[in-house]
Amino acid sequence: MKKIIALFGMLAMVAGVATAAPKEKAEKKVTTVVFTTDIDCHHCAQKVMNTIPYDKGIKDVQVDVPTKTVTVKFDPAKNSIESLTKALTEIKVKVTNQQVKE
Repeated sequence: MKKIIALFGMLAMVAGVATAAPKEKAEKKVTTVVFTTDIDCHHCAQKVMNTIPYDKGIKDVQVDVPTKTVTVKFDPAKNSIESLTKALTEIKVKVTNQQVKE
């Protein structure tokens, strides 16, 4: 009887360890969008860099003043193109076009 109880105890421990083992993380999807804006100076670029990188899900932000573009890499599960456009508009940056890149 003691052997049977010990056997069930061992099985319970093995089952517990097997379910507690870390599972592989799903690869996070990152979306890249290029906004064409009306930025024309370093001050405008600085406003973008002081605001957009701190939104949820933002992975990378690049501002190119000569081409007037803002490139944002973000996690679509945590943020959206619409909310990024709104965030740019709130800091007085006009978005004239947007292009999604994969």
